[in-house]
Amino acid sequence: MKKKIGYTTIALILLSSTVASAHPGRTDASGGHHCWTNCERWGLSYGEYHYHNGGSSSGSKSSSSKSTTRASSKPQPKPQPKPKPKAPTYAKSDIKVYVNGSLVKFGSHPLIYNHTNLVPLREIAEGMGAKVSWNKEAGAIGVQRGTHKVTLTIGSRTVFYNGKSESIAVAPKVIDGVTYVPLQVFARGLGSSISYNAPDGIVRITF
Repeated sequence: MKKKIGYTTIALILLSSTVASAHPGRTDASGGHHCWTNCERWGLSYGEYHYHNGGSSSGSKSSSSKSTTRASSKPQPKPQPKPKPKAPTYAKSDIKVYVNGSLVKFGSHPLIYNHTNLVPLREIAEGMGAKVSWNKEAGAIGVQRGTHKVTLTIGSRTVFYNGKSESIAVAPKVIDGVTYVPLQVFARGLGSSISYNAPDGIVRITF
């Protein structure tokens, strides 16, 4: 009699635990179903799909899938190309250069860049009676007239007057095979005075 009472007690305990872990509603082939009755009592949302075999509910799956979809669908910004450096702008200059009253005839048109007049080296050196020497490896230009010597370097804004260095606004340049030098810097380095009549576009160099 005592054994029967013991077995009956165990059966009631097992039955109560099964009932406590479940709630009304049939499960499908996957072992789960939607909750439509007393959902809050079981810690579920109304209509939430869940499993009775310990599997995770559909609510967590759907939320994770939605978050993944939203993250992946967000457009990625395209890398912007770096702006290309602007090419130097050279304009033709209409200046006329006179050396001790004689007009210098240029084979190539003088240019203006950064408010600086650039003239072809060969013609201005000949017009001023100066001798020109080249150091092709260093790109250096040596110009001498009497005791005055100027040393310039292609692409460099450093000029040497009788060995003493100074900084200039525009460096000597080679454009279309012609070497250009800043006119005022050149004339000054050779011990000349220079004047400019802007309305007439006339530059006068005297020494």
